[in-house]
Amino acid sequence: MNPKNDLDKVFLEAVEKVNNHTQPFPADFLLRLYAFYKRATNDESRPSSKNNLINAFKTNALFQAREVNTGVAKQNYIELVHSYFNKEE
Repeated sequence: MNPKNDLDKVFLEAVEKVNNHTQPFPADFLLRLYAFYKRATNDESRPSSKNNLINAFKTNALFQAREVNTGVAKQNYIELVHSYFNKEE
């Protein structure tokens, strides 16, 4: 993905912030991030955890975000990240 516009740039910055964070995130937060990331990047691959329960939770998160388009998914991801890190500071 080339950051061709401001939304893409801010989205990639939010992804980087999450990837660089060293503390564990709450499970519900991670599931929402997962679903919005997959929708934002048009990744339609199935969850591939070795744990069936984790796959079920991920599948449910994806199902809940199924109607979200790419742009909205990016915006939702950004807002989740900003909300989380603003609470942490």
